[in-house]
Amino acid sequence: MVTLLPSIDSRISDIAPEFKALCITVKGTEVQDVTYAKDVLKEACASILESDFCWAESHINAWGDVFRQFGSKPNRTPCSAAALRKRVLKDGAMPSIDPIVDIYNAISIRYAIPVGGEDMDSYQGTPTLTIADGTESFDTMKNGEASIENPDVGEVIWRDEVGVTCRRWNWRQGIRTRIEPNTRNMWFILESLPEMPLESLQKAGDEMVKHLQVIMPGSVIEQSLVFTSKSIEV
Repeated sequence: MVTLLPSIDSRISDIAPEFKALCITVKGTEVQDVTYAKDVLKEACASILESDFCWAESHINAWGDVFRQFGSKPNRTPCSAAALRKRVLKDGAMPSIDPIVDIYNAISIRYAIPVGGEDMDSYQGTPTLTIADGTESFDTMKNGEASIENPDVGEVIWRDEVGVTCRRWNWRQGIRTRIEPNTRNMWFILESLPEMPLESLQKAGDEMVKHLQVIMPGSVIEQSLVFTSKSIEV
C-alpha cells in the first residue's frame, strides 16, 4: 500500500509556522466490532470531564488564534476539535455515528486535536492544504439539499484536483470524500500546533491505529509525520 502524503502550501507557514500533522493511511476490512467503537467514544468523553491533558485548553485556544489569522471567527466557525469538545462539556456525551467516525471523533475529543477522515477512493490527486482564491467549489448540504458554495478568498482549505474537501482548515468537511459505512480505503490526518507535545501527537496516532485494528482486523495501516512541506515515516 502506498502511503498518501499531503502537499502543504508554503504560505501555511506564515499562518502556523510550527504546524505538524500525522497522516494515517488505511486499507481496511469489514468492520467487526461496533460496540467497541461506541465504548471508545464514551471513554473519550469521560476522560475530558475527569482528567484532561494539562495542555489541551491551550491547544484549542491556539487553533482559535490561527483561525483569526485567516479571517475566520472561531466562536462562529471553530476548529473541529473545539466543536466536539464543547458539545461533550455541555451534554456530557457524544452520540454514536458510525464505528470509524466514532473512533476518530474519540481521538479528537480525548487529545484536543482536529482529526480529518477521508475516503481515499473518492480523492482525485493529492490532498493539499492551501489558501483559497475563492473560485474553488465545495459540496455541502443546505436546507436538506445538495449545494455548492465557494470558500472565502484567503481562507485555509484542504482540497484535491476537483475542489475543496474541507473548509476553514478543519471546520467543515465536504460530502464527496467523507467516510461512509462501506468505505474501506481511508486517509486520516491529525493536525497539531506547538501547544500539543509531539509525543502526545504520536500517542494519539498510535491509539487511533490500535482502535482501527480492533474494529477492522487484518487492516493494513501506515503512519507518516508531516512538518509543513516535508514528512517522515513513523
